[in-house]
Amino acid sequence: MNRLQLEHLIRAAGDIAEDDEIIVMGSMAILAQFPDVSADLLYSIEADLYPKNKPDLAQVIDGSIGELSPFHKTYGYYAHGVGPETARNLPKGWEKRLIALKNPNTRGITGWCVEIHDLVIGKYVSGREKDYEFNARAIKDGLVSEEILEKRIDDLNVATDLKNTILQKLRMEFRKGVKKPK
Repeated sequence: MNRLQLEHLIRAAGDIAEDDEIIVMGSMAILAQFPDVSADLLYSIEADLYPKNKPDLAQVIDGSIGELSPFHKTYGYYAHGVGPETARNLPKGWEKRLIALKNPNTRGITGWCVEIHDLVIGKYVSGREKDYEFNARAIKDGLVSEEILEKRIDDLNVATDLKNTILQKLRMEFRKGVKKPK
């Protein structure tokens, strides 16, 4: 997925839900901060999102422009309607750090995208192989700061053992060598 495709999904989701604010949770949220990010981080053809003011309509979005919908078949990408509970893996205060994606392509609808450090920490909590690969690339490309990530670990609502595991994993990735943060 690219930035124009994400903007299309934000606009379509906002129109469907009649909500001018859409929360973008998954890996494609990176496009708000880094519109020209490496293609290695843009392998997904879906954007996890929900209407900020009408989260109960996430399933309507999923049914309308979700996987295997006519929208998906036409454009080759789709929205995965999720709910606010998806944020359970994010550090406290994530809502205050959302990055706005609003321009003429979104036609007055704001996509509120998870900030890169919160996104990376959330992916460590999820702990899937694809999440570790995403994080390794974000670290290697210098998109995140080790210091900020370490602070965000403290703000997680998870067991201390998991916090320590995440801290070890991210320190190991940073030791592999990274570009200077952007």
